[in-house]
Amino acid sequence: MATAATIDQGTPLHAGTAAGPCAMVLFGASGDLTKRKLIPALFNLVKASLLPKNFVILGVAFDQLSEEDFRAQVSSFLPAEDRGTEAWNWFQQRLCYQVGSFGDAGMYTSLGTRLAELEAQFHPEGNYLFYLATAPKFFAPIVEQLGAAGLSRQEKGRWRRVIIEKPFGTDLESAKALNRQIKAVLAEEQIYRIDHYLGKETVQNIMVFRFDNAIFEPIWNRRYIDHVQITNAETVGVEQRGGYFDTAGTLRDMVPNHVMQLLSLIAMESPVSFHADAVRSEQAKVLHALQPLVAEEVLQEAVRGQYGEGKLGDEQVPAYRAEPGVSPESRTETFVAMKLRIENWRWVGVPFYLRSGKRLAKRHTEITVQFKKTPFVLFRNAPVQKHSNQLVIQIQPVEGISLSFGAKIPGPILRVGSVDMSFEYSRYFGADAYTGYEVLLYDCMIGDATLFQRADMVEGGWTIVDPVLDVWKALPPTRFPNYAAGSWGPKAADELLQRDAREWRKIL
Repeated sequence: MATAATIDQGTPLHAGTAAGPCAMVLFGASGDLTKRKLIPALFNLVKASLLPKNFVILGVAFDQLSEEDFRAQVSSFLPAEDRGTEAWNWFQQRLCYQVGSFGDAGMYTSLGTRLAELEAQFHPEGNYLFYLATAPKFFAPIVEQLGAAGLSRQEKGRWRRVIIEKPFGTDLESAKALNRQIKAVLAEEQIYRIDHYLGKETVQNIMVFRFDNAIFEPIWNRRYIDHVQITNAETVGVEQRGGYFDTAGTLRDMVPNHVMQLLSLIAMESPVSFHADAVRSEQAKVLHALQPLVAEEVLQEAVRGQYGEGKLGDEQVPAYRAEPGVSPESRTETFVAMKLRIENWRWVGVPFYLRSGKRLAKRHTEITVQFKKTPFVLFRNAPVQKHSNQLVIQIQPVEGISLSFGAKIPGPILRVGSVDMSFEYSRYFGADAYTGYEVLLYDCMIGDATLFQRADMVEGGWTIVDPVLDVWKALPPTRFPNYAAGSWGPKAADELLQRDAREWRKIL
């Protein structure tokens, strides 16, 4: 029989070894996240030979499914060509299922009994990874029940870890409360607050790019950098998440987690090592150095928008207020743009502009580092095409890095134009159909928390968001919708940079 240690059906994610023995308990096993991300990611780990031989998955959900039903359901989550393979046969034998209510104390007693049975069959050696792929309202109750049932207790070298999905709170106070509830049961080292953006290769490469290349670190500061832009653009609307999204909005949904993670990685100081707490401490310092906007600044330096009907390609798409589950009078923002400042020695005076929105012209996430102009325009009398020195870190859909600069255009007349040096991950290292969750699941299994948020990082992100939420709640929008689906957002987002004689980088 093949095992994960012997199966080799693709390029490995890491030049590493399989994780140690463990059982993964997947709360919300029949949900959308499990279907779209977690099962494909776990199966990719099987093909990359990174799951241990002594491994088992126990799915837990409300749905009345038999174990055979669950395996059939999981099979439908994978491409047809993967089913029936040696890797699939190994994987499906380790798929187990338990029906249960997350709030039922008796279910956790049954869970402990079932894990003991699986221990005898698969020998995960008492190491348990609990993944909370559930609605946020279940996060604290599940952790509390795990504690009450003794399932979170670490002893005799056995580890117990809990992965918690976003959103981690709805504001600063709720995030602090959730941290208190969870840390009453778990030690910080047991808590893995996941942000799937950090599983993307380009995001992880930010640290390598900055701290393993001597040519960039000397100019990574206020003396050479004019400003930084972070863009997260989605073409999709709210899809089937209208009920959730209409109570959250883009500011809550994207900024305190995804966007703040990108900002902290691009702005952090060099850690003393790449151990988890050393890296996360430097990220936390950046978040605490960010200056929260006061009420007057929110009105000038924070922009909100909501999409109306429009066209994406040849498709006519409805307005946000016409989406399923959304109120016809909704005041929820689907677009956010902000100007932020980091008050520390490296970054004082360098604005950080961010924007995130739905139903925009193109699906694209990037970080643009705009360098300052030369102090003296030597070629001012030569015909010059508009150019600037920009470093662009592209995160999705294409992962890569490009650097633009001026160069002489060939010919007898001195003319200056813009050129790019760039690379794409898929061209250099091969294209792999990874979800972004593979590295995060693997890291949790081996106990590496570097790419997971710590409590102070979560609270630091909400510290920036809270003042904006307060002003927007006190002053509801009067002109929603204010941008057409298929555009790049409301006009006010462009004006935010124009007031500083800057502009968003054009994304083609």
